[in-house]
Parts: sequence; structure tokens; C-alpha cells
Amino acid sequence: MRELIRAIRLTLVLWGITAIIYPLILLVIGQIAFNSPANGSLITKQGVVVGSSLIGQPFSSDQYFWSRPSTTNYSSLATENYDPTKADNLSQRTGVSGASNLAPSNSDLLKRGNEKDGFQGVQVELDRLSKAGIKPTADLVYTSGSSLDPHISLEAARAQIQRVATVRSLNLNQVEMLVAKNTDGRFLGIFGEPGVNVLKLNLALDGLQ
Repeated sequence: MRELIRAIRLTLVLWGITAIIYPLILLVIGQIAFNSPANGSLITKQGVVVGSSLIGQPFSSDQYFWSRPSTTNYSSLATENYDPTKADNLSQRTGVSGASNLAPSNSDLLKRGNEKDGFQGVQVELDRLSKAGIKPTADLVYTSGSSLDPHISLEAARAQIQRVATVRSLNLNQVEMLVAKNTDGRFLGIFGEPGVNVLKLNLALDGLQ
């Protein structure tokens, strides 16, 4: 009986430390030292939340920089007649993310998705970029691993500067400076590649006008 009571006490102590004290300490540290990341890195405009710097959003207008394609339409619930009971809308309802997992040799990669989901095939993306006079880059044609990537490469952003500047009647240098200001560098200065946050960049564009 004595050993049983000791085991129960030890279990309760460990439970209190790992399930209550430790999470509370992390919560306090997160809210004080890392408030924005801990709360989703939300971006506000005139006091209204317009998105997160961690989650991409689709842009199709010529006056904006275009994002990467997405297999889930960035879980934006953009369909007007949205029905959560339909299997086709499951990813939209749950926010499930992920790549198409189609190999380059798979012919379905060229015709993946459908117009209803706002997710076009590779060939459609290539045709759209060609029509807009934009040099295709991998990240403007293929989805990311999560399909929620908020960034595009510097090459992809620079390929769109001329189009955006022309549509908005802006000086090329103005747009180039905005691209530079909204470029995130390598993690810790050594990991990954620099990337342009599309949502921040497009909000900055709206701020000019």
C-alpha cells in the first residue's frame, strides 16, 4: 500500500509539472518574448486582420504579385456555394495542407486540380504566365510541400515587377524597393534561400496608393 501511494504521488507531481507548470511557463514566455509568432503572426490593416505572414493567400489580379499555386486554394473557403458536407470540399473545411505528390512523369500533373478550386494544372499555369509576359519559375508553376507557402523566390518576384509597375503606373524603382523590403533572408543567415512574402508585398503596394 505504501508503494502504491508513493507511485500515485509521483504520478501526480510529474503530471503537475509536465501538464500544468511547464505549459504555463512556455505560454508566458511566448506571450511576452514572442507575442506575434505565438499568436499566429497575424497581419492587420486598419485594425482588421487580413491574414498571417506564415500562410499564403491567392492573388490573381494583374495589379498584384502572384503567389505559388496551391492544392487547397490556401484553405480560403473561397467557393461561393460552399458545402462542407461534400468530399471535394474536405480540405477547405479542415484546412488540410499538402502537396499533390504527383511525380514529374505523371501525366495528371499537367491537368491537376480544377477551375472550381482555383487550382490549375501545370500547363494552365505556364500559359497564364506566358500570356502575362512572365518568365516561368518553378515556384510559380509547382506547389510547395505544404501548399500554404507565403513566399515566392526573388527570381519569381523580379519577373513580375514590370507587369505590376505598368498596371499601377508606378516607377520600377519603387516596386523594386518594396520587393527588397519584403524579402526574408536565410534562416540564421545560412539555412534556406531568401524569399519574398507575397501578402506583405501586396499590402505594401496598396499602401503606396
